[in-house]
Amino acid sequence: MTAYEHSGARDVPFGDPPPDHDAVVLAGGAARRLGGADKPGVRVGGRALLDRVLGACAGARTTVVVAGPRPTARPVRWAREEPPGGGPLAALAAGLRHTTAGLVVVLSADLPFLRPDAVRHLLAALDAGSADGVLLTDADGRDQPLVAAYRAPALRRELTALTREHGTLTGLPLRRLTAALDLTRVPDDVASFDCDTWDDIATARARIREHGHVLDEWISAVKDELGIDLDVDTAVLLDLARDAAHGVARPAAPLTTFLVGYAAARTGAGPEAVAEAARKAAALALRWADEESTGSAGAQGDVAPDATPDTRPDAG
Repeated sequence: MTAYEHSGARDVPFGDPPPDHDAVVLAGGAARRLGGADKPGVRVGGRALLDRVLGACAGARTTVVVAGPRPTARPVRWAREEPPGGGPLAALAAGLRHTTAGLVVVLSADLPFLRPDAVRHLLAALDAGSADGVLLTDADGRDQPLVAAYRAPALRRELTALTREHGTLTGLPLRRLTAALDLTRVPDDVASFDCDTWDDIATARARIREHGHVLDEWISAVKDELGIDLDVDTAVLLDLARDAAHGVARPAAPLTTFLVGYAAARTGAGPEAVAEAARKAAALALRWADEESTGSAGAQGDVAPDATPDTRPDAG
């Protein structure tokens, strides 16, 4: 079950592309409960927490990360609140200055299970309604305003009002902002799970190694590591690997899937090219296995299906 299915809000068309939006990721903070560790850089499933979040909001027109610059899996724009460490409202205002879209996704950098589908769902729900924002709630029903989509004008309006009232945003809690907004809440205890402590990190690392998650997590990690942005039907590739291993020899499985990827890249890549190359290789593996099962030369399986019969008098 995917993260957004936990919400029970199934009336939003998940297959549609998301509306135009920007993203602001808050990656600062002292991480006191992690002993001052570099929380955005902590790895879960071989990937930094920040990179996992950036992967989830890759559909944004502009992504702004509010923190000191660091290497990331994809290009982003960097911003910093003044003074650094001024808190989430000051950081949000600093990031928002670099956005132009009418909708903005606001995320923390410690969400190991956030997926693109959850982000799309937030945006679609916001776009379809009239609220100022749509945010997730966690397993205890608590608001998670840093896993949310907002209307940018509403954010700017209330941030300006708070600045006028208090003279500064530094040190103000997020609830001062959210209390002034009309918000829709969507329960999702998976996508909203954040890592505040080392126990949370251990829980996240254990969960992605569970049988139902490990393959998807590994494929995502490999694509990030190799800089590949390509969605393919993994079931097709797994079936191909199985056929090659059983019908030819066990080492044929990884070599065949490598050759399929190479062939797809030569023809322009894309999911369709991978699927076509996999289909051809799978058919070859089945023909190979069929020859072994029929055994003797001259059996019917040795004749190519499109072969032209030899009609010479002495043929045969």
